[in-house]
Order: sequence, then structure tokens, then C-alpha cells
Amino acid sequence: MFNYSTEELEKLGASHTTREIKQQPQVWLEAFENFMAQKSEIAAFLAKVKAATTGSVRVIFTGAGTSCYVGDTITPYLNRQGDTGFTYESVATTDIVGSPLDYLRPDDLTVLVSFARSGNSPESVAAVEIANQVVKNIYHISITCAKAGMLAKAAENDDNNLLLLQPEASLDLGFAMTSSFSCMMLTALLVFDTAAEADKELYVKTMATIAADIINRECDIADIINRDFNRIIYLGTGALAGLTREAQLKVLELTAGQVATIFDSSLGFRHGPKSFINEKTLVFDFVNNDTYARQYDLDMLNEMDQDGIANSVIAIAQPKVGQDFAGETIEFEKGLPLLPEAYVAFPCIVVAQIISLLTSIKVGNTPDTPSATGTVNRVVQGVTIHSFEN
Repeated sequence: MFNYSTEELEKLGASHTTREIKQQPQVWLEAFENFMAQKSEIAAFLAKVKAATTGSVRVIFTGAGTSCYVGDTITPYLNRQGDTGFTYESVATTDIVGSPLDYLRPDDLTVLVSFARSGNSPESVAAVEIANQVVKNIYHISITCAKAGMLAKAAENDDNNLLLLQPEASLDLGFAMTSSFSCMMLTALLVFDTAAEADKELYVKTMATIAADIINRECDIADIINRDFNRIIYLGTGALAGLTREAQLKVLELTAGQVATIFDSSLGFRHGPKSFINEKTLVFDFVNNDTYARQYDLDMLNEMDQDGIANSVIAIAQPKVGQDFAGETIEFEKGLPLLPEAYVAFPCIVVAQIISLLTSIKVGNTPDTPSATGTVNRVVQGVTIHSFEN
């Protein structure tokens, strides 16, 4: 797909999605440059927030669908490696809007970090408005790809709302969020991770190198997609368990539900969801680079491989001497520094995006516009926001 001409991709209805997956290594580097250009502004904003209380600050990562899964992925990592002046949670805008007092605490100083590709979905706008209504001391960080979107416009001229615009190319034109997801996730990590700037730069360059190599080896993934399957499972541990939600959604979206999908943590999968496996199932496990967590990923891979029920059991992993799966592996480029779990998520999601793209084509769908019925839209429609009385 990545070597097809524009005309060939347009015939398949896949030109936007293919380009937006392929561009990610480059736009990640641009997102890092944008972060560095704003680092003084970001530091000043975070310092102002922390100075407003003697306790810890509640950070809520929020978004809907893919935008919510940004928070689901990075929260475990930041609770260990993030700025300790904050506590981190991931709560969907759809939950905040649907039942605000279940998630918002009026007396807790809160930073609402909103992720949105367009910034125009009704829940994105309403979550900000409701948080302002409920929480007495509220700050916002708006991480969005559209400078003309409602979320970005709401941040203008608001000293308590830090706007972090993503690279222009990350405003995906395809139905599914790909580079928008990964760029917003990277920016949030860079903001709150306490790693040194030199380490952050190394992480970004390493994950971009790995992703570019994966894209060049698309044929390896295509060989897997040519197998006889109609179900896909994604598993992982820690931050990579959060990433499984986004990975399975990409398959569901781009095939319009023609391929059944589920996700779980590697340990959690045994507790019932493992019943989903049959002879037409592909199982993928994102293997964590943390020595302790990785054991559980490998245990599950070995168990399923020995069960012999699934069509294929496949690790997606950066090689680590002494802790590798002996079975089938989509292996990342050798000889590179091992990435922390939240950063290895980036090449992992590129693999998942390619799997979804190729599977969409296999089932005869058009990745750029996968919902033939029009009942699911690029920017959600049909939402009524009801007035909330606090």
C-alpha cells in the first residue's frame, strides 16, 4: 500500500489513511520540535497551576473514542514517571458529559487535558463547559490538531487554558484517527514526563526510526493478513494494555465491523475473554519492555501458542535478549535503545494501523470512508447536549 501511486490508492478509497499512517515518523519529529519551541510557556503554565495549591493537582485526560484512548495509554506510565506534582486519570468526555458529578470534584484543583482531532465534537466542547461549571479551580490544556476548531478557539485569550496545536499534517482527512492520535499522545507525554530533554529526544528519534522500518516492511504484515481469519485480539500490559483499545477500534472502524475484535490486558484475558479464540482468530500481544511486566506478556503468548486453537499467535515487540517470544513475532529493528512502555506504544500502534488498513482492503471496504451506511461519522453527529444544573 505504501508504494502504490496516488491513483491506485484513490481507486481503493485509501489515499488519505495510507498517507496519514506513513507520515507519522516525520510528524512525530515535528511534534517534538513544536514542544521544544513551547517548552518555556508549558513550564510556566504548569508552575502557575502548582503554585495555586499546597497539595497535588488532579490531571484528567479526556476525549471521546480514540481521543480518550490517548489518556488510557499514557496514564499508567505517567503515574510512575510523570511529574509528581500531579495525579493522573483518564476519563472520557462522554462520561463527564453524561454524568458530571461522578467524575468531577468541585473542591479539587483540576487540569482538564482535552484531546481532539477537530475540536468540534459536541462532547469535547461540553466537557470543558461543564468542568468550568462544576470545578471551582479549573485549568485546561487543549491538545488539538485544528487551529480553527471550537476547542482551539475556546482557548484563545484564556490565561487558564494552554493551547498545544499539533502539526498541520496531523489533522487526518481519513475517517480513522491515525497521526492525530499519535501526535496528541506524544505531546502529552512530553509535557508531563520527567525524563531529561535529551532522553525524550532519543525516545522520539528511536520510535520514529522503528516506525519507518515497519512501514518499509509492510509485506511482512501483509503475509499475516492473507491468512484465513475473521477475528482479531489485542493484548498488552501497563500502558500497552491501554493501547489495545485503540488498536482494536481501528480494525472495527476500518472494516465497518466485518472483523470482530476484542482487547484486554495479558493477565486479564484468561478471566473469560479467552473464550473468544477460535481457529479463525489472530492474536497480537504488544510486548512491554519493562522486565517485570514483560513476563506476563510472554506467559500469555506461550500459553496461547501451546493451546493451538488460534489461527496465529503473534508478538509485537522490541527485541530484548533473554526475554523474547520463541514463536511468531513482528520484531522491531535491532540494535536500538529499549523504549519505555509509553514510547514503544508508538511503533506498536503503527503496526496495528497497518493491520487495520490491510484488513479493510481485504474485506472489500474503503478505509477513507469505511461506514457505507453513514451512521458513523468522522466528526460525531446527532448528539444532544442537555443543560446541566449543578
